[in-house]
Amino acid sequence: MNVDILWSNFLAQVKDDLTSLSFDTWFKDTELHKLDNGKAYIIVPMPIHKKHLSDNYSNLITERLNDVTGTNFELIFLLKEEIEEEKSLNNIVEKQVINEGVPQNQIQSNLKNKYTFENFIVGNSNKFAHAAALSVAENPGNMYNPLFIYGNSGLGKTHLMHAIGNYIVNNSNRKVLYVTSDQFIQDFIGINKKDDKGTNFNYVDFFKNKYRNIDVLIIDDIQFLGGATQTQQEFFHTFNTLYNDSKQIIISSDRSPDDLKLLEDRLRTRFCWGLTVNIFPPDFSLRTEILKKKIVAGNFEKEIPMDVIEYIASNIGTDVRQLEGSITRLIAYSTIMGGAEITLDLAIEALKDFISKGMSEKNDVHRIQKIVSEYFQISVEDIRSKKRSSNISFPRQIAMYLCRTMTSESFPKIGTEFGGKDHTTVMHSVEKIEKEIKVNKDLANIIEKLKKDIGIV
Repeated sequence: MNVDILWSNFLAQVKDDLTSLSFDTWFKDTELHKLDNGKAYIIVPMPIHKKHLSDNYSNLITERLNDVTGTNFELIFLLKEEIEEEKSLNNIVEKQVINEGVPQNQIQSNLKNKYTFENFIVGNSNKFAHAAALSVAENPGNMYNPLFIYGNSGLGKTHLMHAIGNYIVNNSNRKVLYVTSDQFIQDFIGINKKDDKGTNFNYVDFFKNKYRNIDVLIIDDIQFLGGATQTQQEFFHTFNTLYNDSKQIIISSDRSPDDLKLLEDRLRTRFCWGLTVNIFPPDFSLRTEILKKKIVAGNFEKEIPMDVIEYIASNIGTDVRQLEGSITRLIAYSTIMGGAEITLDLAIEALKDFISKGMSEKNDVHRIQKIVSEYFQISVEDIRSKKRSSNISFPRQIAMYLCRTMTSESFPKIGTEFGGKDHTTVMHSVEKIEKEIKVNKDLANIIEKLKKDIGIV
């Protein structure tokens, strides 16, 4: 049987055994390279798939391959690069029993039900972090321990941590605890309290039971332990106790372990024992998907056009909370304005104070628009408008040309910044100015002056 047909039949059977999330994450992008000498060579997209499939799905893969071929195979997981380099990896397939049980009380876990893997939008910037988080959720204490997730505020670290906790709670009887580092500090301070008998034994027992009699500890914003020396010492002992008992530890921070200079070296070293993953700011495509998801989830009565979504994705920044908040603000503004139709012009007006000054100042396209507008004595609103008079359309073409040649922005992105123009309009403008410069020295001089004024490095 052709390997592609065989693998297609195999995937169809596996899909019935798994949740759609697990299938899409671990199996959807796999391929069968070949069956040779009792071995099945399976192509996987990322290194993390090798270990996770081997540790958690080897029995399932072997059984389903047997169903399809009538033969048991040793599983060899490879990256495409390794096949191209003619490398062979002989992995020992490990059998593993998945722990199943009754979900625990989520109130005690401090978990927020709204944060799940299903509603986490995956893109290039967070794909690895998402895969690592799901891997830990499916096999806590045995995969990557600790899992250390870091990145700027508003990129989804907390969402992923709650998603891990919710997945474990809903699929096992493990005890999960989510806390912020501030809560950990407050609980530790409580140890010094005295009870009616003048002792603190009850508080000590409470603390140890809360933080050590658990299976999964999720602690957010660990950077805030910096400077709290005694609390760091207690966390060190808590960490060791959980780790030695093979309990899962998940930590987040706004910076990598190496950059947590206010934490003790022995803590920072331990943070690197497992897997450290970085969540990067979402690119334009992912920001657009996040906004679409927010709109669908909001079930708004009014339709939000694509040019408005792209405008928001281009201008609000990379903080997911701000992106989602911009939609709420836009809908509220439309309602206040008597149910006005949501257009690009309305969005620009509604969000003009929502776009941070820092963001505006750093946006090279905005800077170019401003300088070109000032030179030709027109307004920035004019240059972004749909007006076609020559005193506006020609400066607009020059601005588009400068945006294309002085920044790394794409034609569609530039079109969005100019009132939602089609990318072909931008391409036409750039080509026109390029040709005109070659025969018009006055225009060439103007372009050079504008470039110096803009001064983008």
